[in-house]
Amino acid sequence: MSDTGRQAPHYPFPGPGALEPPREWAELRARCPVAPITLASGDEALLLTRYADVKQLLSDPRFTHHLVADDAANITSNESGGVFGSGGGTNVKGDAHREWRKLIGKAFTAKRVSALRPGIEAETERLVAEMAGRGSPADLTAGLGFPLPVWVICELLGVPEADRDRFAYWSDTLLSLTRFTQEEIDAAQAEFAAYMRDHVTAKRAEPGDDLISELISLVGALDGRVTEEVVLMTAKGLLVAGHETTANMIAKMVAMLLADRARWERLLADRSLVRPAVEECLRYDANFGFGIPRYISEDVEVGGGTLRAGSTVVCSLSAANRDEEAFEHAGEMDLTRSPNPHLIFGAGPYACLGQSLARTELQTVLAVLLDRLPTLELAVPAGELERREGLIVGGLRQVPVRW
Repeated sequence: MSDTGRQAPHYPFPGPGALEPPREWAELRARCPVAPITLASGDEALLLTRYADVKQLLSDPRFTHHLVADDAANITSNESGGVFGSGGGTNVKGDAHREWRKLIGKAFTAKRVSALRPGIEAETERLVAEMAGRGSPADLTAGLGFPLPVWVICELLGVPEADRDRFAYWSDTLLSLTRFTQEEIDAAQAEFAAYMRDHVTAKRAEPGDDLISELISLVGALDGRVTEEVVLMTAKGLLVAGHETTANMIAKMVAMLLADRARWERLLADRSLVRPAVEECLRYDANFGFGIPRYISEDVEVGGGTLRAGSTVVCSLSAANRDEEAFEHAGEMDLTRSPNPHLIFGAGPYACLGQSLARTELQTVLAVLLDRLPTLELAVPAGELERREGLIVGGLRQVPVRW
């Protein structure tokens, strides 16, 4: 219960529309930048909505998203925990977690992402051609948004493309707030862990040029301490950052640009805007989802007050990205915005390791769609688009389009 004796509001807040921000964001930024909230688990936490506060906390190396302390809030009522909790199958934290990030950084290089670009372009072209071949209207989410990132993950991990449907399901369970039962989550995570253990064994016997094979060759950097957990954490991280969030963002990006057809027309007239347009869509996204939690292990001054040790704090990236103190005309989409220091990939030592890959996918999708389907438009009014509910990351159920 909050200090007033009333239960803090439930979080995440519903928005008035699938592409519109909750009214609470602006209200809290103005009058209550550190606000008590009630999570899906029923536990209370604190919510940060101002850009400066969110960036400060995310940049502080003392605090991580691994909510493994006994007094940390539970995000969900079940133990999906694939992103934030201790129920996700790995308790790698502290020094081991920092070593893991160094290890991934050595393997997940700009060179590797650059090498993937031709394949991403070819796969995008193929998926768009298939969607066009089936005829208009079509669901962009099903036809392109979800298949492409799964293909990329399969390429990265060196797993057969035939297994992509299983990976999509495992990704959903890793990100469940309320969508799956505990039995479904337990079964799916056990299947995922067993699959990856078998996959690692196969890659040890016959290494390839994939990320898992390279990690196996580098794992001596951790003295073998968390070999299996390193691989499971990496695979989970790629599923979350490389599949679910990117898949949802592809559909949301196109929906945002088509919601005002003048935006699409401007991109058709000037392809140099593709890169800044992707960044602005990332900043402007009001349907990113939960945000990033941090466990406060010692007192810290934030937002003019003190966050006490033992607190669980949720950093709302999307609310911060709409802060007028950080972005001029923050409530408007500006395809030429520069600089654009949005926080959608986090900040500081724990920023998303896969952000260059996500950017590559989003830029490729937008360029191919502009080239192949220049007459693309929403097949329903933007106000009729519906959110995907019950998951930690935000998304749209469908994005019906025609051309």
